[in-house]
Amino acid sequence: MNQDYIKPDNWSIIEEGFDAERVKSSESLFSIGNGAMGQRANFEEAYTGPTFQGSYIAGVYYPDKTRVGWWKNGYPEYFAKVLNAPNWIGINVEVNGEKLDLNRCRSVSDFRRELNMKEGWYQRSFKAVLINKTEVSVKSTRFLSLDLDEVGAIKYEVTPLSEDAVIKFTPYLDAGITNEDSNWDDKFWDTYEVAHKGNSAHISSKTMKTEFHACTGMLNQIFLDEKLQDTYPEVETNKTFVGLTYQIDVPKGKVASVIKYGGYTVSLNHKEEDLASASAAVLKQASESGFDALLDLQKQAWSKIWEMADIIIDGDVKAQQGIRFNIFQLNQTYLGKDARLNIGPKGFTGEKYGGSTYWDTEAYCIPFYMATKDQLVARNLLTYRYHHLERAIENAEKLGFTNGAALYPMVTMNGEECHNEWEITFEEIHRNGAMTFAIYNYVRYTGDYSYVPEKGLEVMIAIARFWHQRATFSTDKDKYVILGVTGPNEYENNINNNWYTNYLAKWCIEYCVENINKVKAEYQTDYSRIIEKTDLGQAEIDAMMKVAEKMYFPYSEKHQVYLQQDGFLDKELITVADLDKSQRPINQKWSWDRILRSPYIKQADTLQGFYMFEDQFSKEELKRHFDFYEPFTVHESSLSPCVHSIQAAALDQMDQAYTFYLRTSRLDLDDYNKEVEEGLHITSMAGTWMSIVEGFGGLRIKNDKLSFTPKIPKEWKGYTFNVNFRNQILKVKVSQEGTSFNLEGDQELVIYVDGKEFTISPNSLINI
Repeated sequence: MNQDYIKPDNWSIIEEGFDAERVKSSESLFSIGNGAMGQRANFEEAYTGPTFQGSYIAGVYYPDKTRVGWWKNGYPEYFAKVLNAPNWIGINVEVNGEKLDLNRCRSVSDFRRELNMKEGWYQRSFKAVLINKTEVSVKSTRFLSLDLDEVGAIKYEVTPLSEDAVIKFTPYLDAGITNEDSNWDDKFWDTYEVAHKGNSAHISSKTMKTEFHACTGMLNQIFLDEKLQDTYPEVETNKTFVGLTYQIDVPKGKVASVIKYGGYTVSLNHKEEDLASASAAVLKQASESGFDALLDLQKQAWSKIWEMADIIIDGDVKAQQGIRFNIFQLNQTYLGKDARLNIGPKGFTGEKYGGSTYWDTEAYCIPFYMATKDQLVARNLLTYRYHHLERAIENAEKLGFTNGAALYPMVTMNGEECHNEWEITFEEIHRNGAMTFAIYNYVRYTGDYSYVPEKGLEVMIAIARFWHQRATFSTDKDKYVILGVTGPNEYENNINNNWYTNYLAKWCIEYCVENINKVKAEYQTDYSRIIEKTDLGQAEIDAMMKVAEKMYFPYSEKHQVYLQQDGFLDKELITVADLDKSQRPINQKWSWDRILRSPYIKQADTLQGFYMFEDQFSKEELKRHFDFYEPFTVHESSLSPCVHSIQAAALDQMDQAYTFYLRTSRLDLDDYNKEVEEGLHITSMAGTWMSIVEGFGGLRIKNDKLSFTPKIPKEWKGYTFNVNFRNQILKVKVSQEGTSFNLEGDQELVIYVDGKEFTISPNSLINI
């Protein structure tokens, strides 16, 4: 049974009632971020119950030494992890000598949390009776500023309800933190300065090995009924901690509050010697603006994001809440400002997957960022991989590849492979193809071909060389085969001729050669530079094309489908519908041996290929493959339901499409996979956006133009989305009665709707 304690609401995530069993899940669900840093929704005050402490800084990581049973040649030396950073949100609270701790209170009532997605803030409130019988009301509001992205602000209010109270607030900084997922319990941070002055303090630390320097700072203000108090704190420090304690006499019914400005300045953006002064300056700037003014700026910044990115669903609150939660978390994680950063599968919400970059960015996230932001954001994501090309070549060399062949990493921070499960590190090589597909996807959507001669073609050549070398010629089949792989379906390891991998390899080579010819014809200077740099000759191009032309694809004449891999029909083909529900999820109930022998598919695999290369197959072929593979798919990957939703919509199977949409949009809110306490599934959230825009809206690029085949679930009255297509904003509104298009731009736009051509004039509306 899925969790259902989150209250349905169009714009907010709301929890009512305190339940210690839900604390870790809610810490994930109510996480906040601003692209530069983020944090789980840990309590500010002390909490002795089960909790998962987490604060994270974008781009700061530690190379945690690989821990494996035995070493294999080619294994990565380390697993790069986004670190649990020094904690700046902590505020210990003492009332009449008793520490506030919800795990130890006599009673907790009126507990409520709200993550306001429209305005970008998180608030928690409750009443509690402490062990000493003092009753208090508490309200805490916090946000991470989008405008000053090195700063967050907390307003923490306490009202004594039963009697007058002496309240002590101790805002603190704590650098004595660890990662829950550390391989060897290494010390990740070295703290070298703990300092305080008046109502401010900072801690200067650096990461071990990678030597990222960070200054964690705070500046505090104390109020009684909104009136600023002239107080001077008592100071407590040790090697990794500084706390400033303020004592205030508070009459019954009056509100005592601390406003705490905190955050990080890091050596990615400042000189090491300037970090402390930069921290002091930005905290001063924030405090001079004031909490309310800074919050107003936050609301304005989010309003601007929603203006472009919002999807409005009429008549289905849970569906509406789901898509906005996904869009909100994507924007909290990555805003496209910095080409050095990327989108981690957990964002700033947990440690699983190391916070690193996966192929999810290229396969799932780029469409969302292309359509909801400026195309420069998507270009930055492509540039990130271009900057890692040399490392990708080194990764391939470690596995025995030569001549500039590149294997992009499964998991990375700086371009080096740092994933160490052999069945993924060595075998899940399809991720390489996602890099080329992302370039293709970017060019067809934006019309910006300039990226290819400038950077993209070098990446494509290195990837084509990898596929050329990775394929093996089978004299028995008189075809090229690709052996010993793991496809997107990670429930099959070390299999031969995964259809998706083979098809992607063929396509990558052909697309690369097509672009070599185009650059040669139209960008002679770039072509000469690239050929000289890569030492690519016609003989090698011909050899690559031979691999593409003679690629083998396993096929079943009986079922009239491409086989996911050579041995798929050797399995006992029992569908998911006939699988005992008590055995789900199988990744938590079955041995790995049993999973590998089963027919069950973790995520879209063959159907992933049909999604990416839809134009190369007929609708009849898609239906045959969907009907064959969907019954065996358990969707135990967050990346699976969105692809199935899009495919079901394309086949007019709207009930299925809607069911898959709800699953992908509420994957975390309803905790389908029973793991939300570890963090949210950020990258799959882009798939939720795709399931509406590409699935129900039917957005495609046809003949270099936008094309739509709008459909609507029967559960909805209507839905609206926006796309930024080549610097013009197209607003699409679909209802049960029809579809309207409104263009914000300065030139006419030709689109296709259900195969018919329409011309939209600037700033005008057409109804279809």
